[in-house]
This record gives sequence, C-alpha cells and structure tokens, in this order.
Amino acid sequence: MEQLLAMLRAAADPTRLRLILILQQAELTVTELTQILGQSQPRVSRHLKLLCDAGLLQRCKEGSWVFYRSAERGEREQFAESLAMLAPREMEPFESDRRRLSAVRDARAAFAQAFFRANASEWERLRSLHAPEPEVEAAVLRAIGNELAESLLDAGTGTGRMLELLGPKIKRGVGVDVSPEMLAIARDRLERAGLQHCQVRLADTYRLPFPGATEVVGFDAVLFHQVLHYLDDPQAAVAEAARVLKPGGRILIVDFAPHELEFCRTELAHRRLGFPDLEVRNWFDAAGLTATNSESIAPDDGDAKKLTVRIWVAAARPASGKAKVAA
Repeated sequence: MEQLLAMLRAAADPTRLRLILILQQAELTVTELTQILGQSQPRVSRHLKLLCDAGLLQRCKEGSWVFYRSAERGEREQFAESLAMLAPREMEPFESDRRRLSAVRDARAAFAQAFFRANASEWERLRSLHAPEPEVEAAVLRAIGNELAESLLDAGTGTGRMLELLGPKIKRGVGVDVSPEMLAIARDRLERAGLQHCQVRLADTYRLPFPGATEVVGFDAVLFHQVLHYLDDPQAAVAEAARVLKPGGRILIVDFAPHELEFCRTELAHRRLGFPDLEVRNWFDAAGLTATNSESIAPDDGDAKKLTVRIWVAAARPASGKAKVAA
C-alpha cells in the first residue's frame, strides 16, 4: 500500500507526469530535459529527485553527466506503462514534448555521425583485415543460441552494434564503455533500432558497476566483442565479468587468433596481437568457468595476411551443481 501511494503521489503533478512519459521513450540528461520541458534546471532536478525516490526513474552518473530513464522492472515499470496508456499523447503539452524530444534526438544523431565520420577510416581499415563482419555476426548469433536470454552485458560496447544485433534475442541488454563519444553513437543506434530494453553506461570493464551475481541478480550472458586485445590485463576483465555472471550463465569472447601484424600495435592501439586458445582457457579456469566450445572464422579469400577471428564460450557453474548444456 505504501509503495503504491508513493508512486501515485510522485506522479500526481503535471511536470512529473510529463517526465515519466518522456523518459519511457529515451534516456536523457537534465540539460536535455530542460530543453524539452522549457523549465529551469533546478526545478527539473527537483522533480527528477522525487520520481527517483519513488522508484519510477533510474539515475545513472556518466562522468560529469547524469542520465535518467524510466524504471525497467517490476511494479514500478507496470505503473509507468499504465500511465502511458492512459495519457492522451496527441494533446498538449504531450505533443510538444514529443516534438522537442525528436529535436534532441536529431542533435544527438548529428554528433554521433560527426564522430563516426572523423574515425571511420580507422574502423574500416580494421574491418578489412579480418573475416567479413556478416560471417562473424552470424557466428555470434549461433553462439548465443535460440533461447531468449533474460539479460546480456556487452562489455566494451563501442558503437552498440552487438546490442543492436542481439536485441531481439534478449529481454534486457546493458552495454558499458569508457568512451563517452562511443556511447553517443551507441545511444543513437539503439534509439533508431527501437531497442528500449537496451541501454548503455559509462563504465570500466575492470570495475563493473554491478553487484556480484546470484541466481536472481546478475547477467545470463556477458560478451566481449573485439575488446580484449585493447586491454592491458584481459584476464582481469574476464574475471570481473565472471563476478556478475549468474550461475549457469555464459561468457562469449570474440577476438583475434594470434597474428604478426605489428602495425596493429603501433597504429591501431592494440595491446595484444591475438590470443592462443590455451591462454583463453586458462583465463576461464582461473575465473571458475568451464570452456564449452569455440569457433574460427577465417578470411574468405584465404589471404594469409588477414586475421582469423575466434569465438570462445565458457559457462559459469550452475547453482544446482548439475551440468548445463550450452545452447
């Protein structure tokens, strides 16, 4: 009763109702919300605090910015969805809010596209070095399997492509990255794809901002897609991922087999020139994981100077102690 009354009190204000409806459509900063609502930052911040205190919004700090989004689980999510169904969106001020939200999204997209254009040559050069991306993505989909996953963590999400690819196969997706510029691209990608159940956060793969996993809390799958070769200590990143992996959950690593292209270090900032199978299996063993399967995707033209992509999969021990068959 107290929880329901708290939600009703929090929503019983015109500005706060508008905030609930806006933040169901996108995650936004205080500055963006002031642009949409046409109200001062202190006033908007005060309303946001009341909604967060009632559990109707989530607050995530990203450097000097703070992002807000609608609650995504349980009764609070259902409450917000019920309000959205009842609200006459074609009426003012809801219609104006939608138009201004569209303008904010357009500004984000312009920033993301400008950053991508400035860095596209480096990414295209790397893509040309290895197996075709469609083949790699098809292998990732095979590794994930057909069973719908409750939750996925994309560690080092970059442009958010893996969340976009796997979004239809998961109920909830979270991507983390240390680059605000990359996260801007990822947010734009996810919004364009309509993947409201996926989000991205500024976070370090060595220190994930999530509690240790249990049977209830944690992720069913963690993905490292072309990330570990940039890290000083990839084993530590795998161990941290294992910490937030539910019993029976899986870790997928997509990276390069060992190679000798030294310019990847000097020009593309790679710390490691691929990984041998034995090293990856040792990471899994040290993290208490069991290697289940692996796959190679070689360049389709047979060019020995191009890179082979490897996919390694490992599983956390099921809580029951019984073996779990990988999909």
